[in-house]
Amino acid sequence: MSDFDDDFQTDHHFDDDEDSLDAKVWQLLLLINPGDDDSAFQQFTAYRDAVGDTPEDEVDVAQVVVQVADWRSAFRVDAEDTRVLVQAINELASRWNLSIDWDGDPDEDEFHADIDSGTLLGTAYDNLAPHGYALWVIDTEDDSVAGWMALARNTEGMRELATELGIHLRLGSEVG
Repeated sequence: MSDFDDDFQTDHHFDDDEDSLDAKVWQLLLLINPGDDDSAFQQFTAYRDAVGDTPEDEVDVAQVVVQVADWRSAFRVDAEDTRVLVQAINELASRWNLSIDWDGDPDEDEFHADIDSGTLLGTAYDNLAPHGYALWVIDTEDDSVAGWMALARNTEGMRELATELGIHLRLGSEVG
C-alpha cells in the first residue's frame, strides 16, 4: 500500500480497474489538489475531454494534466521567464495561504537579472517544505519548466505514480 492510497477516493466516475490510466490520473489529480476533491474532479473531467478517444499509449499524461490544471494546481512557463515562474508558483502556494520568501524582491528588475529558474525552484521548494508541501518539476522536452505541488508526506507515492504514468518528475530541490 503506497502513500497515496489514503488520498484515493473510491467514489470515482470511471471503471473499477485501479490499474487503468483513468484511475491513475485520478490519483494524480487528488495528489496535486490535496483536500480539494472538487478541483480534482473538474480537472479530471477536463482531462477526459482533452484525451477523448485517444489510445492510452498515445496520451502524454503530464502534458494533458498540466494543460487542464494550469495555474490552478500546475504550471508550465518558459524557463527563461523568471517573472512568470515566480507568479505561477506564488499562485499555487496561495491555495494554502503560503507565501514564498524569494530572497529578494521579484518585482525588481535586478532580482531577475542574475537568477535562473533552477534557483527559483529550489528556493520555492525550501520555502514549502517546512509547511509540509513539496514542489515537483516535470522534465519537459522544450525550453519550459512545468510542475505542481503536493503534500510532502506523499513523496514516495508521487514517485511511484509518476513512474507508472511515464512522467519524469523531480523534486524542486533536485533541479539545478
